[in-house]
Amino acid sequence: MNILVFNWQDRLHPQAGGAEAHLHEIFSRLVKRGHTVHLVTCGFDKAPSHELVDGMHVYRIGSRSTYNAYVPFWWIRVGKGLAVDVVVDDINKIPLMTPLFVDKPILGLVHHLFGKSIYKEASLPAAVYVDVMERCIPHVYANTKLAVVSESTKIDCVEKGLSSSNMSIIYNGIDKSAFPMQVREKARYPVVTYFGRLKAYKSVDHLLRAFQGILSHVPDAKLWIIGRGDDEVRLRDLAGELQIQHSVVFHGFVDEQEKQDLLSASWVVVNPSMKEGWGITNIEANACGTPVVSADSPGLRDSVKIDVSGKLYPYGDIRVLQETLIDILTDSAKRTALSHTAVSYAAGFSWDESASAMEELLSTCIASHE
Repeated sequence: MNILVFNWQDRLHPQAGGAEAHLHEIFSRLVKRGHTVHLVTCGFDKAPSHELVDGMHVYRIGSRSTYNAYVPFWWIRVGKGLAVDVVVDDINKIPLMTPLFVDKPILGLVHHLFGKSIYKEASLPAAVYVDVMERCIPHVYANTKLAVVSESTKIDCVEKGLSSSNMSIIYNGIDKSAFPMQVREKARYPVVTYFGRLKAYKSVDHLLRAFQGILSHVPDAKLWIIGRGDDEVRLRDLAGELQIQHSVVFHGFVDEQEKQDLLSASWVVVNPSMKEGWGITNIEANACGTPVVSADSPGLRDSVKIDVSGKLYPYGDIRVLQETLIDILTDSAKRTALSHTAVSYAAGFSWDESASAMEELLSTCIASHE
């Protein structure tokens, strides 16, 4: 197959996250299986306009703020000439509305829709714009086949007006060869860790507030925050206001090996986000032998098996989050048991299987268009 993928950012973008990792893991595997993949994404500082990344032809156009406006013109000038068999439209943040101008088979890829959560992340004008554009999705993509990453995302899409008959769930995976897949030696002191982008809607401030109370019961505990993002300054200021800054470490961006080392040494990993397509960081923590405590939010609840890979708590309930973490940090037997069952749970996820499911769905998409 000759595949064209539209996605807002690529894996090398400084602000790349789970959606970009998902796309890269699946489509780089399709390249290895003999398919051709063209990825059209936005540009960033000093990035070449065209390069080969793990076998994928990456084209960069516009910027984060102008990418969606550039896409239709790029398709007319360049995309049509590539004679692709299928177009993958990663419906991420602002939909590209490809069914309005692309005359090839289209597969929409949905991680999650923002809905009202965008009002916590963006300025009011930007939030209204995203909200309005998302409301157009059921009309523009009504007859488009969709790949969604979780049952929660499927439910959300159906509630927005899309037909479940057009949807297939393709779960996220992990590369098991890239993770320890065992419980390693933990830090000598209790460590609670957040790993992910620092964005307002991910609600890392909830964890900081819960951690303030944790220190009253576990005074030698540390909070590691791994990742970067535009919410970092606010979070650092909040740690100071709560007078816990001496127990909080902002690690910033880390490479893959350091990420594994930090996740493996952690006693528990927390994901307090209000909404995700899937909790890939939960599975990665489990693959490092560390249980997770996650908000019972759309997407995240799909990636946690209660009392096997970790625990869920009601989103935004700081008291319950605090109590759950104290219980895990102070109960060695429970923590150890969760650490081992978390590894077994993570072993059930595979990018190879996700790539096979995507390959089959793309073939079906092409065949149904003929």
